Amino acid sequence: MSDTSVKKILVAVDGSEQAFEAVRYVSMVLPPRKSSVVLFHVMTKVPDSFWDFEKEPAYHYKIIDIEAWEAQQQRMIEDFMDQATRVLVNAGIPEDRISVKIAERKVGIARDIVAESEQGYDAVVVGRRGLSELKDLMLGNIANKIIEKLSHTPVWVVGGRANFEKIIVGIDSSEGAMLAVDHVASVLVGGSRRIRVTLFHAIRGINVFQKLYGEMFSVDVDKELVEKIQKELDDAAGMLQPAFEEARRRFLDAGLAPDDVDQRVVTGVASRGGAIVEEAEKGDYDTIVIGRRGLSKVQEFFMGRVSNKVVQLAKEKTVWVVS
Repeated sequence: MSDTSVKKILVAVDGSEQAFEAVRYVSMVLPPRKSSVVLFHVMTKVPDSFWDFEKEPAYHYKIIDIEAWEAQQQRMIEDFMDQATRVLVNAGIPEDRISVKIAERKVGIARDIVAESEQGYDAVVVGRRGLSELKDLMLGNIANKIIEKLSHTPVWVVGGRANFEKIIVGIDSSEGAMLAVDHVASVLVGGSRRIRVTLFHAIRGINVFQKLYGEMFSVDVDKELVEKIQKELDDAAGMLQPAFEEARRRFLDAGLAPDDVDQRVVTGVASRGGAIVEEAEKGDYDTIVIGRRGLSKVQEFFMGRVSNKVVQLAKEKTVWVVS
């Protein structure tokens, strides 16, 4: 029987410096004796159709260069995997719980990572920046595609230098927020590092909505709509304290000390995602955790696509998007 308490983490790497920071981050986060890691690389080779050019003498020198390039890429990623494995072993993760998987590209880098993620992983980790702009996991849309498609698995997008000491968790009374809390708590169980967690909520007011839309949104003309939106905001705010208390209880049950779990609410913000990132920067948090979905379709429209905005704005932070 397998040990269900062991967290199985997929780390998608491309041999870049940021991918190495992602490995270092994982080595800091995971409780060594309750974790297993798969280092996964999608190897991009020259399409088979290219080799038709072999019939043309003028292309022969290019074929030789490409064969050398592919061999170099293979050596590079194997060296990277050796270094990454050493980092994880040095962090205390048993070597027999670290696997290296190099797979030839089948459909596309993002889709191949998503396909691998369906093999029972508890989280998928990617670096924000890759080897070049062409392979950039953020600007090249690979991380975006992974976040969009991985509705069944939490995604950690690692940006900047690896660190794991202060976490800010976006909280509302939604199921998605509690899933985020549970994911963080489950990862922290059994860890020896001191981690400080802040439960954070940002509230948008009607006045902000009016400033955004000006004369198009008239209080007199749209009184009924104003009342409806304000009621939803008031209801959400009213349910907030029980959500804070429940989230705090779950973190304490996971082993955090009472002094290491704090809470903060800001009001009148123009963007919930922007407010989370601003708070993370001001408070020097290294990790931002958010649920994929908010309270309702209406409020998600009202707030914008929070998880997407946080990932885009928090360029030097690590962001967990939890489903």
